[in-house]
Amino acid sequence: MTESTPKTNLTHSNDETPDMERPAKKARLNQEKPVQDDDEYSEEPVRQNDEIKASDLYLDTASAINRAVLDFDFEKVCSVSLSNINIYGCLVCGKYFQGRGKKSYAYAHSIHEDHHVFINLETTKVYVLPDGYPVADPSLDDIAFVLAPKFTRSSIANLSSPAHLEKISYDLQHEPYLSGYIGLNNIKRNDHMNVVIHALLHVSPLRDYLLISDFRSKESELVKRFATLAKKIWNPRLFKSQVSPHEFLQEVNRASGGKFRLEEQGDPVEFLGWLLNRLHKDLGGTKKAKFKCDKERLSELRVETQQVLIRPDSGENEKPRFDIDRDIKSTVSPFLFLAVDLPPPPLFQDTVEKNIIPQVGIHTVLSKYDGITTQESAGQLRRYKCQKLPQYIILHYKRFTKNIFVEEKNPTIINFPLRGLDFRDYIDAPADDSSTLYDLIANVTHESVAGTTRDKENTVWKVHLRAAGGGGDNEKWFMVQDLIVEETRKEMIFLGEAVIQIWERRKTEA
Repeated sequence: MTESTPKTNLTHSNDETPDMERPAKKARLNQEKPVQDDDEYSEEPVRQNDEIKASDLYLDTASAINRAVLDFDFEKVCSVSLSNINIYGCLVCGKYFQGRGKKSYAYAHSIHEDHHVFINLETTKVYVLPDGYPVADPSLDDIAFVLAPKFTRSSIANLSSPAHLEKISYDLQHEPYLSGYIGLNNIKRNDHMNVVIHALLHVSPLRDYLLISDFRSKESELVKRFATLAKKIWNPRLFKSQVSPHEFLQEVNRASGGKFRLEEQGDPVEFLGWLLNRLHKDLGGTKKAKFKCDKERLSELRVETQQVLIRPDSGENEKPRFDIDRDIKSTVSPFLFLAVDLPPPPLFQDTVEKNIIPQVGIHTVLSKYDGITTQESAGQLRRYKCQKLPQYIILHYKRFTKNIFVEEKNPTIINFPLRGLDFRDYIDAPADDSSTLYDLIANVTHESVAGTTRDKENTVWKVHLRAAGGGGDNEKWFMVQDLIVEETRKEMIFLGEAVIQIWERRKTEA
């Protein structure tokens, strides 16, 4: 239905539109003294009756409420003025309008379309228009919860435990879903951002911080919208078993200056790094702590640098090496994630299989951080070793390298365990009794057409998410690709081209 709201119609009063009024209710309202409408954008006070019962709503309006058309995932702007100030949602058609005073767009819509129930998208209060009286009815609580889900510490206590697997929810179509493991709309080409959103929202401290926090004042719009998206993804009472990240990604586009856009395929690693740094900044963090909400989980990396030594009389094939007579510069700095280099793929093709897909063990590529293996870069030799391990380690496998002509893809498969990856060899002697064993919780993979050239147009990004800890038969894994959510076998996870992995440190008592 096309919305048309002539300017002259916005100034009609109740007396000018008797055919749109309900006579009995109007008679009651006219006996009341007018009170000032709490809508700050209302041009005229709206009469309201505090004695009207919730049952009055059912006389002529409640039956028209259509939950199937309600969608609170998109940016909350008026469908007429495009303003985002003081917006109300029509519970009959799902459209957004500004204000509820007599000269407002919501008021005009209620008269012209005979739609009378509206919810304030900020306060979740429900009003009946054009009469203007508020409604408090428990039967509408489910709508308010979908609009603004609320969580407590007790309600999120078991989100990462096997007990959560038993809490199956159902949408309006009676389709089952598990909160936290639901599809995200690929609006245009934002699948590379969808996988990062899912991966981060399964990091327990960050997830719990966003779910129980009530951001309303000093926090940035990006933080507020990320928290809103987190609450919707983990909402056990959704009307639809899917969520659109449109509102959050609109703010990402604005905050990044257009670097990350809905209509352009991008790199999830770049988006992950930008988002973590931006959240760190907006939450008031410092260089010493990557998240204000998680200060105690500090991560540090030591880098030793030395100029390359090549003797003048040595052969051309002599490898660069450290020289004990040259100064070694040692620096320690915090890190967000560890970049892992992959061995170069074979140059020759197999005559039968067309392509040889090499495999390598994860400890082989992690040897970069053992403090012994050297890396040559820009005329320098470097050695890396962790000084302090964080609660969560993010690994980035560098699959793409640029040459003069194209961007090449390395298809090497990484062999890794799902549980018990030991980082003992990649850290100096720990100062406490913290465990050095890590369990995988999220695995982002890349898929494209066969070949070694990167093809952004035909790229598919997927994320594997651990649905329950503890290992053994109770542990389940789900694969999420946009709106597709499927339980997957654990032994199939390592077969993809992993690009990002998030590992969680095992508790000492485990």
